[in-house]
Amino acid sequence: MKISEITVHPISYRVPQGTSFRMGVGRMVKRDAVLVKVITNDGLVGWGEAHHGRSPGAIAKLIETTLRPLIIGMDPRDTTGIWHRLYRGHLATHGFGAGTAIAISGIDLALWDIRGKAVGWPVFRLLGGAPRKLKAYAGGLTLGYQETGALVEEAVSYVEAGYRALKLRLGDTPARDAARVQAVRKALGDEIDILTDVNAAYDLDQIRQLMPTLDDCNVGWLEEPFPPYDDYAYGKAAALGRTPIAAGENHYTRYEFQRLIEQDAVTVLQPDLSKCGGMTEILRIAAMASARKLKIHPHSSMTALNMAASLHLLAAIDNPGYFEADATADNPFRTDMVSGRLDVDADGMIAPPEAPGLGMEVDEDFVAAHPLIEGPCYV
Repeated sequence: MKISEITVHPISYRVPQGTSFRMGVGRMVKRDAVLVKVITNDGLVGWGEAHHGRSPGAIAKLIETTLRPLIIGMDPRDTTGIWHRLYRGHLATHGFGAGTAIAISGIDLALWDIRGKAVGWPVFRLLGGAPRKLKAYAGGLTLGYQETGALVEEAVSYVEAGYRALKLRLGDTPARDAARVQAVRKALGDEIDILTDVNAAYDLDQIRQLMPTLDDCNVGWLEEPFPPYDDYAYGKAAALGRTPIAAGENHYTRYEFQRLIEQDAVTVLQPDLSKCGGMTEILRIAAMASARKLKIHPHSSMTALNMAASLHLLAAIDNPGYFEADATADNPFRTDMVSGRLDVDADGMIAPPEAPGLGMEVDEDFVAAHPLIEGPCYV
């Protein structure tokens, strides 16, 4: 079996007016994603998702012009060999860093989809896992900067739907953030896990102001208070209170996670399968974390391909954390782009798809109907 072709499909969806979402990185005006399609000489097709990196056209062009020629003709089942070829041929030698890691991720996920289809197994089975149920929290583009009453109403709706955990978007101002966290905790009681995400919008002084409220409200984690390379601030923030510090969606490959783990400030690890290097690399990251008794809570990207891959991973490793369920009401990349469904049950649990590969068949008519829209996805 050999790789005969790789095509790349950057796609976009304009968020309807009146429903755009505001958080620490800005107000979302469109959804972007990069889909990678790998075809073998015997007709097998695998699909993967590379994160858009806020530059979906650039990620797509990198795959098409630079990474694709490196692996045409290779055996798609040799995921370790292909990963190393891409790493040595570009990531380790030409300094594109995050962009290359994101691009490799989409290719690698498509290869794992092919591996599963080749033997008729779901990916979790290939990884030594089982179709076990996993804890999910209500995430995605939810629970943003709206007025407190509306935020509480939205949070209650997720609990009524079965979720036992949810994530609030912070990064507005410490005072307004604190009021929102307090209001949601009061409304939901002590049995629901409240997680928080700043999207790197704060500095150390602002976290110092906010941390007492997070501790008092027994918040499960404070996610990405700073940019990923602000090691000094992360170290200081970890000493400000009891609330665990989370990060990882903007860390790439095992080499950056080795540094993150060794610093011992971030104890909630959130690698993204569409950013950190794909399934091949996240298995290495998960093993490193397991040795420190740290759990993996994958960050979800834009489409059902990434979400399904995250479930396969969590069902197979010995240190699974939460699955970030996209609770957004309007995300056709989750609901309309693929054949399968990713539904959380009445107890806030979810299991991986059991069809071969990632368990998601892509609707290519949908892909063709959602071409790239140029411009930023956040304003």
